Amino acid sequence: MLARMTRALLARRERAALCDLALVLGEDAPTLCGDWTAKDLVTHLLVRERSPLGVVALVPPLSGLVEREMARLARQDFAVLVERLRGHGLTPMALPPVDKLFNTVEFFVHHEDLRRAQDGWEPRELDAADEDEIWRTVKGYGGRLVKDAGVPVVARRTDTGKTVTLRKGPDPAVLAGPPSEVVFFLFGREQASGLAFEGPEAHVAALRSTARDV
Repeated sequence: MLARMTRALLARRERAALCDLALVLGEDAPTLCGDWTAKDLVTHLLVRERSPLGVVALVPPLSGLVEREMARLARQDFAVLVERLRGHGLTPMALPPVDKLFNTVEFFVHHEDLRRAQDGWEPRELDAADEDEIWRTVKGYGGRLVKDAGVPVVARRTDTGKTVTLRKGPDPAVLAGPPSEVVFFLFGREQASGLAFEGPEAHVAALRSTARDV
C-alpha cells in the first residue's frame, strides 16, 4: 500500500521540487525550453492548469492568446506565482487520479528542464517505483511521440530489461535507458543521459532527428 501511495505522489513531489528550485535560482534562470526563463516556465504551467487557454495551447492559430496570458501573469511577483503553482488551487488537477495522469511526466520533464539548464547539473537516481510510473507513460504515450520518425522503434529499460514496441516493423531502432531518461528524450530533450541507441543506422538517425519538444 505504501509503495502505491509513493508512486501516486510523484507528480506532487516533482511539482514541489520544481517550485523549490525556481525560488532558489530566481526568475531569470535559464531552462531547456528555448529562451524561456524560470518565470516563463512557471507561467506556462499556471496557464496550462488554471486557465481555459491551457486547452488552446495545442492549437497553433490560438497560441498567441496563450502567450498574452503568460505575459499578463509575468507582470506579477515571481514568488507569488511560484507559490500559486505549488498550491494546485481548486482545479481538476488537484484530484489525485487526474494529477497522476496529466502531471507526472509534465512536472518531471519541466523540473529537469530547470535543473539541467544550470551549470554542474548531474542526473538524479529515481527509485524503482518512480521509474515504473514513468515507464507506464512511455508505454501509453511513447508511440505518438515517435510516429513522425517513420521507422520502427522499440524502447528498452536498462534497469529491468523490459521492452515496449512504440512503432511496429522489422529492424527497429532501439532506445535503451532508464525510463526517466527515455521519456526525457522522447519529449525532445537532447540533454538526456545514459541512453544507448541500437539498430540500423538509418533508423537510429531518423529516431534521433524526430524526437519532438512537446
